[in-house]
Amino acid sequence: MSLSEQEQVRRESLNQIKDLGINPYPAALFPVNSTSKEAKDTFEEDKEVILAGRLMSRRIMGKASFAELKDSKGKIQIYINRDEICQGEDKTLYNTVFKKLLDIGDFIGVKGNLFTTKVGEQSVKVKELTVLSKSIRPLPIVKTDEEGNVHDAFTDPELRYRQRYVDLIVNEGVKEVFLARTKVMNTMRDFFNEKGYLEVETPILQPIPGGAAARPFITHHNTLDMPLYLRIANELYLKRLIVGGFDGVYEFAKDFRNEGMDRTHNPEFTVMEIYVAYKDYNWMMDFTEEMIERVAKTIHGKPSCTFGKNEISFARPFKRVTMTDAIKEHTGFDITGKTEEELKTWCKSNGIEVDDTFGKGKLIDEIFGEKCEQHYIQPTFITDYPKEMSPLCKEHRDNPELTERFELFVNGKELANAYSELNDPIDQRERFEEQLKLSEKGDDEAMFIDQDFLRALEYGMPPTSGMGIGIDRLVMFMTNKQSIQEVLFFPQMRPEKQES
Repeated sequence: MSLSEQEQVRRESLNQIKDLGINPYPAALFPVNSTSKEAKDTFEEDKEVILAGRLMSRRIMGKASFAELKDSKGKIQIYINRDEICQGEDKTLYNTVFKKLLDIGDFIGVKGNLFTTKVGEQSVKVKELTVLSKSIRPLPIVKTDEEGNVHDAFTDPELRYRQRYVDLIVNEGVKEVFLARTKVMNTMRDFFNEKGYLEVETPILQPIPGGAAARPFITHHNTLDMPLYLRIANELYLKRLIVGGFDGVYEFAKDFRNEGMDRTHNPEFTVMEIYVAYKDYNWMMDFTEEMIERVAKTIHGKPSCTFGKNEISFARPFKRVTMTDAIKEHTGFDITGKTEEELKTWCKSNGIEVDDTFGKGKLIDEIFGEKCEQHYIQPTFITDYPKEMSPLCKEHRDNPELTERFELFVNGKELANAYSELNDPIDQRERFEEQLKLSEKGDDEAMFIDQDFLRALEYGMPPTSGMGIGIDRLVMFMTNKQSIQEVLFFPQMRPEKQES
């Protein structure tokens, strides 16, 4: 492995620190009693504090220096006087270690007293300095000149996503996105818990990839000598728990789909699914509105946010439009009663690519996706999907060709999907068998038949409504990020070319 000149210098500094009898990676506890933010928020002149963090800048002025310390909560200026930290004759800690051997990015711990500089900056007058971890690879130093121009910025997306640890250190605002992500999930969790619903866990490795129409990742269990699939959805396991007697269950889950990648799709993603007994999709629409409005208020202090050029309002109620009406409004085409061949002919004559593996459900889905969904910027529930599109959904109470299903669209993208759940085991078996026919035609996203789930339904499942919401997309909306990679700590990427 070849080292840059700076890396070589840092390794030499590391060895010199060791030669001075200083352990650059000490194992002992460092007794931090404050963060930079706490020190500033509760500032008192001459108050003693103990802080730790990265050395991010340094201005050496002979026997004294100013430096900037960055910890998990922010930054604070520290003032280091040679005679304060080296009170005896030996001035090595300041003259050699601090001035020559420490580098930007090194972790240090300081003990000292708060004071205000002549220019009014809250700072720490250091009395004790401890080396906590030597950095042997230089950080990219982002600088802003007097005209406000930024130099040497760490902005290349591939580098940022691949080296998220560097991105978090040097780019302001990145950490706040992920703090907001946690706040989104905690708000949802608190909302569900207040309602009395139970958080559960279901298998990630499954013998049948059920609960969604998607291509799975396949692996192999050596001991059982059988294929297993990474979960594409947790729906069927959660509904088993409703069969078992729980009134409401939810799960924040990692799901995996072996499909394309773009600005709104990652093969590994986070979803929340919730199932509540004795409810229907109309109740679930009200429930979903209430939940998302609360999330927006928690993050922004109001029920709205900016996403790109649009101001999105999550204030209740959301608009509701049937899928049939949506397609009719934006294409003039009425899908009611149309055969598979009629739908396919219309698609081909209107620039929508289809093939012989597409059944009625997939054809309608393509029409809506190509011609309609981009028009729904403000939160809109698209309701009452054709039965062919929804093999796990209860038949519509007023129209046997439709189902009691909705999807929530925001800024032209699907955010949530919900049903009045199908609990008729005979109807469910027939729907699975229709999916099997699609699979035999070559549709690699058709659902498998889950015999154990059918058995569970045969024991009886109460009327139930379920909803799944994409956490990554919700966080994108709440943080005004246009790419899913911006809200994932470690998005999937091609393997990095290794240095020879």
